[in-house]
Amino acid sequence: MEDMEKVYQQHARTVYKFLLAKTRDEHLAEELTQETFYQAVRSVDRFDGSCKVSVWLCQIAKHLWYQSLRKRKREGPPLEELPEAPGPSAEEGLLEQEGRMDLLKLVHGLPEAQREVVYLRAFGGLSFREIGDVMGKTETWARVTFYRSKEKLRNGGASDEE
Repeated sequence: MEDMEKVYQQHARTVYKFLLAKTRDEHLAEELTQETFYQAVRSVDRFDGSCKVSVWLCQIAKHLWYQSLRKRKREGPPLEELPEAPGPSAEEGLLEQEGRMDLLKLVHGLPEAQREVVYLRAFGGLSFREIGDVMGKTETWARVTFYRSKEKLRNGGASDEE
């Protein structure tokens, strides 16, 4: 049990950031992080060491996130709407939303590895070292992949390279 506490201390931040990048919801990311470590304790005997602990934990986290998505889809939208906070005018909001949607469409059009790196870096705030660990690659690979992804996005998603 002492070892799992050490594992938690070493990897909780990485798992949380990974989930935050996926969910874009701090509370859900925190809840799924806790559930990830609970499931890890329950299945620690099945960890065979064929990958890094951080990769194994993020695989559990990703599985739990997918379960959460399926559950929310079955339950439907929330019954209560939250009051809107005062913000930009309707026109400004629409333009901002359209720009954000265009960017998200471009990111979604990236190859899977590039898309994951962008999500983990931009939305999850993970370092390149952490991204490399999560994806089972090197820090340099994560840096290069992120750079190429940014260049592809700057060019409107079109690029000669894959």
